[in-house]
Amino acid sequence: KKLALIGLVVLAVILFYTFGLQHYFTLEYMQTSLEQFRAHDLEQPFLSRVIFFFIYLVVVALSLPGGATLMTLLAGALFGAVKGTVLVSFASTIGASLAFLSARYILRDWVQEKFSGKLKDINEGLEKDGVFYLFSLRLIPLFPFFLINILMGLTKIRLWTFYWVSQVGMLAGTFVYVQAGEQLSKIKSLKDVGNPKLLLAFTLIGLLPLLFKGVLNAMKARKVYKDIKRPKKYEFNSVVIGAGAAGLVSSYISAAVKAKVAIIEKDKMGGDCLNYGCVPSKAIIKSSKIMHAVKVSGNYGIAAMGKVDFKGIMERVHKIISEVEPHDSVARYTGLGVECFRGSAKILTPFEVEISGRVLTTKNIIIAAGAEPIVPKIKGIESCSYLTSENIWKLSELPEKLIIVGGGAIGCELAQCFQRLGSKVTLIERGGMLLPRSDQRASTTIAEILKNEGVRIVTGSEVLEIENNSVRTKYESFAFTHILFALGRRARSENSGFESLRLELNPDGTLAHNEYLQTRFPNVYVCGDVAGPLQLTHMASHQAWYASVNALFSPFKKFKTDYSVIPSVVFTDPEVAQVGITEAQAQSLKLEIETVTYELDDLDRAICEGEKNGFIKIVTKKGSDKILGATLVGAHAGELIAEITLAMRWNLGLNKILGTVHSYPTWSEALKMTAGRWKQQNKPEGLLKFVEKYHTLRRR
Repeated sequence: KKLALIGLVVLAVILFYTFGLQHYFTLEYMQTSLEQFRAHDLEQPFLSRVIFFFIYLVVVALSLPGGATLMTLLAGALFGAVKGTVLVSFASTIGASLAFLSARYILRDWVQEKFSGKLKDINEGLEKDGVFYLFSLRLIPLFPFFLINILMGLTKIRLWTFYWVSQVGMLAGTFVYVQAGEQLSKIKSLKDVGNPKLLLAFTLIGLLPLLFKGVLNAMKARKVYKDIKRPKKYEFNSVVIGAGAAGLVSSYISAAVKAKVAIIEKDKMGGDCLNYGCVPSKAIIKSSKIMHAVKVSGNYGIAAMGKVDFKGIMERVHKIISEVEPHDSVARYTGLGVECFRGSAKILTPFEVEISGRVLTTKNIIIAAGAEPIVPKIKGIESCSYLTSENIWKLSELPEKLIIVGGGAIGCELAQCFQRLGSKVTLIERGGMLLPRSDQRASTTIAEILKNEGVRIVTGSEVLEIENNSVRTKYESFAFTHILFALGRRARSENSGFESLRLELNPDGTLAHNEYLQTRFPNVYVCGDVAGPLQLTHMASHQAWYASVNALFSPFKKFKTDYSVIPSVVFTDPEVAQVGITEAQAQSLKLEIETVTYELDDLDRAICEGEKNGFIKIVTKKGSDKILGATLVGAHAGELIAEITLAMRWNLGLNKILGTVHSYPTWSEALKMTAGRWKQQNKPEGLLKFVEKYHTLRRR
């Protein structure tokens, strides 16, 4: 039966094109035959409308692209706006239902079975919110209508639901197109083009997507805010939860544009970056660099000497934190006009936040709750006092034998740091390489440097059990005095005071949001680590701008978050900086690329300073100087990446970098050298041969 139905549909389509019936569905034919159609309608109105209805139904059922649009315009020209709309509305919906049933009968079982895993979320979404989803497609067609008919037939949505939602959803658009057809038929001369009704009809066609989008947003908001009582008056324009990088920037921007804003922090102002992450880690890394410089001072003609005072190092770390702390303090932000609260926030509704018994009413809420270290579930972990990136700063004595679990940025930075200060460090990474998100050569380079400095690296291995200050992996065991888990950070999406909103979570635990950083409640925004996708301080600040501006100025103006060019830096020695895509990522995307590599042992400044270990690799579009990504390994790589980031952000290619004067001798000159290498690789051989002949002739 299925084969027979497929055969009939295919035969009908073949006959349609074989006999040239597509000629009858062109605007030119309909315009030239309009008077003939009208005469037939006057003679036999019932029969002509039945025939029109049947033809329209068949065109839609066979999913013939473009035919329905022309038939809709013809309906307006023949029958007028009201009668034409009624005819087209029922014919299009019945035809769409036939296409829907055909796709369901022929393909659905096979598609659902073949792609059951991938379709699971779609089926669940349609089951939960199918009416609204289909309605939005009918009002604002992201796909042509004939594709919607077929694709919906492959899902589990009910026929009756499909029918009535399609009928209602297409009605407004049908009326506008029928109205346009009626007005088009009245054009007899150029003067008629200025007919107000014609102009209005085509204006409505252009405005339909915007108008319907507004209607859909209003409907969605009404649905999501159902049973939620709005305050009569709002005390704040925005309430920000979390005073880390994302929260502080959000409140700063809000106050700068004279909005009334409150920020709530349950722990320390400045969040993870100031207190546990960026600031303390860079402080201790500096101490370890100095210690390493002492060890290798003989290479610079200076006698080696020096002793590690770990207690003094940790005192300096906390002193650095206290020096930076005023930048993020309550006093500073209060001075900027932000009302600061200390304590645990509890969101009561999308418009009410409770803090210490006081209820704050607010037009918007920005959730910037941050993230916390991931601690794995390992047998015996409760038997040891393990370290994370948060409590490691409480150490007062240098670990003798330190095991670090996790070979990402934090793991590599602290492994090198503590090894240089005198610990015996073992770094265990479950994957096959350190810095798994980095370029392969960058990973290999850092691994070799860490090994040369004494770090024991174990890749492709996982900790299975902890017992008696020893960790057991599949193949061997390692003793330790201290163990640090550096497995990344998990978004604080639980027990953070917003559970009452029942916000959706992504698979990685971050809060689900749209491109404007809105959650399912349009006035509740997220930014920073709790939003993802990258847990970087500058990413948090970047998102905070969008969250705060969108919250304050939507719906009049809002901006889609731009993730196109985001740099990242691993602060090992040498540093690893990256922006855009790596060579491996480009290959996996099957992009046509070229790569250019410049070795730092060729750079005069690197030679002078004895910092020759490193390279610059830039990925470009094949046959172009357009930069797709870059990886820098070397001293000051984190500073140098800024020039590449700027070039990518504003679409400046390697030719522009090559044409820019760089001071000599500087580290930034390495970028000009890299651009020069690219130019050398892409020199115009044919033109150069011609130029060579030109110079030869001039010597005669």
